Amino acid sequence: MAAFATTDPGDNSQFYKMSAKQFRHKAHEFLSSRKYANNLFDILSQWKNSTNLCMMTLETIFIEVLRRGDMYLERTIAITISEPSPEIKYTNWLREYYEEIWSKTLSCFESDRTVIQNQALTTAIKLMAEEGKHPIDARENHAYFFPVHRLKSILMALLSPDQDNTHLISKFEEILGYKDALYYTLKTLPSLTPKRQPHKLFIKNLLELINRLALAKENIYNATSENQELLCHLPDSPVNFTWDQSSAKKSLNKVWGCIMHWELTPQLHKLLLIVLVERVIQYLEKPILLTDFLMDSLDADGPIGVLALKGVYELVTKHNLEYPNIFTKLYAMFEPEIFHTKYKARLFYLSDLFLQSTHLPEALVAAFIKRLARLTLVAPPEDIMIILEFIGNLLLRHPGLKCLIDHPHGGELSDYPGVGDPFLMEERDPLQSNALLSSLWEIRALQHHVLPSIATKARFINNPLSSKEHDLTAALDNTGEDIFNKEIKDTVKDIMLTFERPHSMSLPKGERLFQYWQL
Repeated sequence: MAAFATTDPGDNSQFYKMSAKQFRHKAHEFLSSRKYANNLFDILSQWKNSTNLCMMTLETIFIEVLRRGDMYLERTIAITISEPSPEIKYTNWLREYYEEIWSKTLSCFESDRTVIQNQALTTAIKLMAEEGKHPIDARENHAYFFPVHRLKSILMALLSPDQDNTHLISKFEEILGYKDALYYTLKTLPSLTPKRQPHKLFIKNLLELINRLALAKENIYNATSENQELLCHLPDSPVNFTWDQSSAKKSLNKVWGCIMHWELTPQLHKLLLIVLVERVIQYLEKPILLTDFLMDSLDADGPIGVLALKGVYELVTKHNLEYPNIFTKLYAMFEPEIFHTKYKARLFYLSDLFLQSTHLPEALVAAFIKRLARLTLVAPPEDIMIILEFIGNLLLRHPGLKCLIDHPHGGELSDYPGVGDPFLMEERDPLQSNALLSSLWEIRALQHHVLPSIATKARFINNPLSSKEHDLTAALDNTGEDIFNKEIKDTVKDIMLTFERPHSMSLPKGERLFQYWQL
């Protein structure tokens, strides 16, 4: 057997650079015979010159080594034998190199090249999965094994306080579809979440990771199934993994309990609200404890208040939270600035849910209808279409508000529309806005809109209202570009560019160009 090289490759990498063919050849030699053991040293010496090729080659080598069991070591043998045999020396030598490769691979997460970062994550995940299938340490009764210490080191690298790892976390999401990987990620996160204020990049990475967790109900609440896919499970072996739902939820609650005590920038505040209302709130043991946080967020202007609205809706409808001023807050959110945020669709959708009840006071609903109608005068075309359908739905739910369509004292629509309108747009209390004394002259004004589709849509108040509500979710998907393309398709006809069909590359007969030029 060849003498084993030390684990320090030295400075050999500066003298030559191996090709991909040489990497493959040395890997093949190493795996074919132990007399080529020092090929591992030669490959590792190329780390600086060819990081990606080196990682891929070492990944191939050690996946095969793990499958063969060359690094497997019985603990009893290691303790009882005073003088290690050559076999044990070789095993320990391989394990030293294996740990060094793990360390170097994880350090590549901090590389300034995305391709190296992606390859490092891929290599780490593949080695972790293979080590789970073929452990290098003894275990009892061939029980299911997941290398949690490897997963923890990967998560520590992903949750870096020094760089934004959103792209790596997005790639890491691929293994979170495996039930065991998701479970042990949840179990590991509490130990990586500090109680004291961390760096903002750590917070961003952690929130991005939680947002990527596949927290579907079938994962959290279902017990182990025979057909589940596991990352560290050999196809022909029995399924010994068990999903502990109470432990998984407890871990998530611990992590979130720490996060809620951190100070957040406006950007992180928005990201936290997105993760909270879309991923986490349904799995929290006591969501009602979020009341103060959500109320403070609801008072904030702009998208933060809109994002908090969904959380408040969850608490009101599912946890019996009493918040009498919620409609006043919702009413105040309808400002012209909302049309310039990417969360406006969320506001329309949630407003439709809040105003779903037919038992709301007509004065309250009338104020929303009137405010929405006034906003159509400054809204983009795609938002006008949504507002018109929204107003139509509200009129259907509250037939008594049809008086707003032609109120005799609600503002004249002559040369000066809105003159004498008693509606108070600046009033913050919807019940004090005098909306019931007004009329929908704004919608009649839209019947003369430059876009025919909007003008046609606004004529719904001229006819008896439909008996069926509009589906706002379909209208929310339309954009200004969709409306523009539809108008172009409806109004622009094909223009004939030639009077005679060309039959060759030459100009047709009668072309006046021939009178002045020779071609």
